[in-house]
Amino acid sequence: MRLPASLQVRLALAIGLGVAVLWIATSLITAAVIRHEIDEVFDSALQETAQRILPLAIQEIFEREDDGTEQLITTLREHDEFLTYVVRNRAGRVLVRSHDADIRDFPPFTEIGFARTPTHRLYYDAAFDGEFNIAIAEPLDHRAEVSRETQMALGLPLFVLLPLTLGGIWLLVRLMLRPLRGLRAGVASRDGNDLTPLATDGLPDEITPVAEAVNALLQRLQRTLEAERSFAANAAHELRTPVAAALAQAQRLAAETGEDGTRRRAGDIEASLKRLKRLSEKLMQMARAEGANLLSDKPHDLAVVLRMVADDLAHAGSGNRLILNLPPEPVMSRIDADAFAIAARNLLENALRHGDSDSPITVTLKPDGTLQVVNAGPVVPPEVLDALTQRFARGNSSAQGSGLGLAIVHTIARGIGGRLEVSSPATGRDDGFQAVFHPPPS
Repeated sequence: MRLPASLQVRLALAIGLGVAVLWIATSLITAAVIRHEIDEVFDSALQETAQRILPLAIQEIFEREDDGTEQLITTLREHDEFLTYVVRNRAGRVLVRSHDADIRDFPPFTEIGFARTPTHRLYYDAAFDGEFNIAIAEPLDHRAEVSRETQMALGLPLFVLLPLTLGGIWLLVRLMLRPLRGLRAGVASRDGNDLTPLATDGLPDEITPVAEAVNALLQRLQRTLEAERSFAANAAHELRTPVAAALAQAQRLAAETGEDGTRRRAGDIEASLKRLKRLSEKLMQMARAEGANLLSDKPHDLAVVLRMVADDLAHAGSGNRLILNLPPEPVMSRIDADAFAIAARNLLENALRHGDSDSPITVTLKPDGTLQVVNAGPVVPPEVLDALTQRFARGNSSAQGSGLGLAIVHTIARGIGGRLEVSSPATGRDDGFQAVFHPPPS
């Protein structure tokens, strides 16, 4: 049998089953003791009744001068007679019997004491040196009924108390494990964007070392990630100046030389340096996306940020195909303005670079902050579409790109608690590509 995976369920089951077994065993032992005591009480009643009735019966026999006839003791009113008796002489002739006594239930007298038949419990006693004897009987069914009723009275409360006890155990275990659930939720919520220490207040002594070990691991991981991000950002930043200088020298070389071969090689160098420059910019954006503080303390109008990004692309000569659909009211959000600008710029650049150059690009900002970018173009296969949000992943397009644009947007969306959805063909179309940047719920 496989144990449940939940510690809470294991503890509740173990304690509950232990209590249930203990209660049931106690009830069975109590029932056995009560049955024994009932037998003793009824045996004592048989003995005392026989010793009270026999002298009275003998006196009655002497007073009426025994004529050999059997005397039947009548009753004042109808009732259930659980004790019946028969008085005999030494020869076994019945002298007196109770009104409901069946002679077949009374075996002949052999000795003083208790006897048992398949249907009755009997007690025998004698007087005058055995001249007179009495047999008093009680049906075994009566004792069994009394025992059952007693056991039912004892057991019925268990059917109420046991579920209440099990429910109380479940609630108590759940209450005691609340710090563990908080610790689990804290660990589950941590990722590369949130490596803050876990709260250890209120944790049991057995779990506190585990939480402290996890906090130490988070600190080491945070230092490692910060070192990697710092290296990528610093390397990309430091590359900008030499790349810009080399790009200027290549452009100057192409302008000053008169040889076609040299001019072509200078053009190739310039194109390679431009790709390196774009890559360094994307690496800095990725370092920013992987960093903290993607949410600001004060809300910003995302419509203003998006319009600035579109205007910047238009000034660069690549934004004339953008069609902005902005809501009339400000779109206020706590997303950091720089982070949203990086996400929006990468989505627009991706559409401009890989979409149909002769078709417009629809950019829609919804009142809840959702940014939707739709461009025309060939349908992207599903196997390629699933990998586009990974780093350095490229589709089937021949356009130049670093393969980091959608990965940066995906990282920002995940860092703020939102998500990025990509689909092809676009919604309501037979072709094209659609990217939707969903902000976190309000």
